[in-house]
Amino acid sequence: MKQRILVIGAGFAGMWAALSALRLLDQQDRQNVEVALIAPQAELHVRPRLYEQNPGAMKAPLQALFDAVGVRFVQGMVGQIDTDRHEVTLTDATGQASTLGYDRLVLAAGSRLFRPQIEGLAEHAFNVDQLAEAVRLDDHIKALAQQPSSLARNTVVIAGGGFTGIETAAEMPARLREALGQETPVRVIMVERNADIGPDLGPGPRPVIEEALGSLGVTWRLSTAVAAVDRHGVTLDNGERIEAATVIWTAGARASTLTEQIPAQRDPFGRLFVDDNLKVPGVADVYATGDCAHAATDDIGNHAMMSCQHAMALGRSAGNNAAADLLSVAPAAYRQPKYVTCLDLGPWGAVYTEGWDRQVVLRGAEAKTLKQQINSVWIYPPEADRAAALALADPARPVVA
Repeated sequence: MKQRILVIGAGFAGMWAALSALRLLDQQDRQNVEVALIAPQAELHVRPRLYEQNPGAMKAPLQALFDAVGVRFVQGMVGQIDTDRHEVTLTDATGQASTLGYDRLVLAAGSRLFRPQIEGLAEHAFNVDQLAEAVRLDDHIKALAQQPSSLARNTVVIAGGGFTGIETAAEMPARLREALGQETPVRVIMVERNADIGPDLGPGPRPVIEEALGSLGVTWRLSTAVAAVDRHGVTLDNGERIEAATVIWTAGARASTLTEQIPAQRDPFGRLFVDDNLKVPGVADVYATGDCAHAATDDIGNHAMMSCQHAMALGRSAGNNAAADLLSVAPAAYRQPKYVTCLDLGPWGAVYTEGWDRQVVLRGAEAKTLKQQINSVWIYPPEADRAAALALADPARPVVA
C-alpha cells in the first residue's frame, strides 16, 4: 500500500508544496508514495491581482500541471482534520462526505479576510479577498452607471490603509471613470485607524505612496475607523458621515479556521507556530505553510508575511520537508532572508522597496514595469512540463534573487 503526503489547499503554498514533495520523491526514486492535494477546484486564484479590473480572469488552471507531474487532485472542501487518526474529512461538490488518510499532512489552506463585528459590514461592504467577492465588486462598479448621478454613486470608501487598501484605492479612480464617464467627479476616500497611511509599510515608501495617491485624486481620513456601514455609506467613529454607494473592506486577514483543529500554539492571526522545517511542534506528521504558518524567515527575528512572496518559498520548503521526513532523509530548513515589496499605485506607477526597513529602490513607471512582470509572470504556475516544473520546486531556489 502506498504512503501518502496530503496537501490541503491549491494556493501558492499548496501548489508548490505538492511539486516540491514530488521533486524529492523523484530524486530518491520512491514510487510508493502518493502526493495528493485537496481543493475546491484545480486552479490557482491569483489573489494578489484581485484588486484589478476583470478579476474573474485572475485564475490559472492546474489540472494539466498536476497530471504532468503526478499529483493526485482531490476535489472537495476539508471540514475536519483528525490528527490522532491521521485522516481528514472532506465534502465533494455534490455534498458527499468522505475521509482520506495521510502519512504526512501539509496544511496550506491560506487565509481569509478578517471581518470584525461592525454594524452593516457583512451586509453592505464589498472586498477583494476572494475571486467571487472581487467579481461581485466588479459587477457592482459596472452597474453604477445605471443609477442617477449623485455624490454617493460617485464615491468609493476604502476601509483600511494597508497594502491591499492602497493598491485598491489607486485603481479605483480610473475604474470609476471608465464605468461612469471620464468627466465624472469621482471621490475615492481611504479610512485608516492609524495615524499614517500604510502603517505596516513604515516610513520608507510613505512619501511615494502619498504622492501617487494624491496625484490620482485619492484622499484619506486618518486616526479614525469605520463604525457602521449601510446602503448609502459609512459612519466613522469620530461621527463623520461619508455618503458612498461603494464601501470596500480591506483591513486584515486571519489564517484558515482549519488551523484551530491542530492542537498546537497559534499566533494572533491564527497561524500555527512551526519549527525551522515548518513542522508543527508536538503534533505528529503535520506541517503548516503559507498563510497558515508563523515561520521565521531568518535568524534575526523576522517572520514570514501573509504574501505570495513568502507563500511560494514556504510551500517549497514544507513539501520538501514532509517528504524528507517520510523518507528519513535530511530536511532543508526554511529561510528567506531577502524581503522586498512592490506596491502597485495604479496609473501613477508603483514603488519597489528592499529590506525589512523598506528602502525605496524603484518608483513610478520603472517600478510599474517590475510589478507587471511579477503579477503576470513570476507568480503564475509553471508550465505542464514535469522536469521543468519539478526543477522550479527546489526549496533552495530563491523567490527573490
